[in-house]
Amino acid sequence: MAALGHRLRLARLRRKISAMQMAERMAISRDTLHRLEKGEPTIALGTYLRALRVLGLDRDLDLLAQDDVLGRKLQDLELEPSLRHPTGSQHGDA
Repeated sequence: MAALGHRLRLARLRRKISAMQMAERMAISRDTLHRLEKGEPTIALGTYLRALRVLGLDRDLDLLAQDDVLGRKLQDLELEPSLRHPTGSQHGDA
């Protein structure tokens, strides 16, 4: 969360939004914003989402878990025919 908080802080500064303005737009205290930008784990995930929305970065949420490589591989394994017992061969065939 520290890396995300740092990136959000940089995004805010690049947009020349003061901490006070950002906190007001997010409807949080400046202290909470400071803790968010430090990446404190006690900050609710919804607060991070509000920060993304205020900064115009909420479209980035569409990228979360978009490319589920492991999940697709697991699904593909279930769809593939078993390689251990090819169709037509039985134990003891000779």
